[in-house]
Amino acid sequence: MTIEQRIIIRVPMIRPGPPPPPDERGARYRTEPPPSGAQPPLNREWEEHKGPKCIRISQVRAAAISSSRGVDLVLDDNRRLRAVLGRECRPADLYSGFYIQPHADGSLCAGRDRVLARSGADCAITDFRRLEPKH
Repeated sequence: MTIEQRIIIRVPMIRPGPPPPPDERGARYRTEPPPSGAQPPLNREWEEHKGPKCIRISQVRAAAISSSRGVDLVLDDNRRLRAVLGRECRPADLYSGFYIQPHADGSLCAGRDRVLARSGADCAITDFRRLEPKH
């Protein structure tokens, strides 16, 4: 008898929320600071820098589609990495969410692992890029 175990991790997508309500002058901005631990705005511009070869899957908290090059992963310490996808895959294929099938070492590695879209797309991760907000 052979028993196999298969684990698939679903990565939740970050969706933009509604704009803040207008104040008494009709302006749409917030005067109070964002709550601690709040995610940075999705429409922020990012600079890409050399990223790691692998990350621990347990660090991944959410994902966002904000580039035509890949999918942005939000880590448990609010850092962002861009998982650059192979040419056979478009980030829009992952818009409805995606899954990661973990490797035995618990890491997600560029050049080795793939993300599986709910739509059926199977996307190779070719590189990780570290993201820093543009000033």
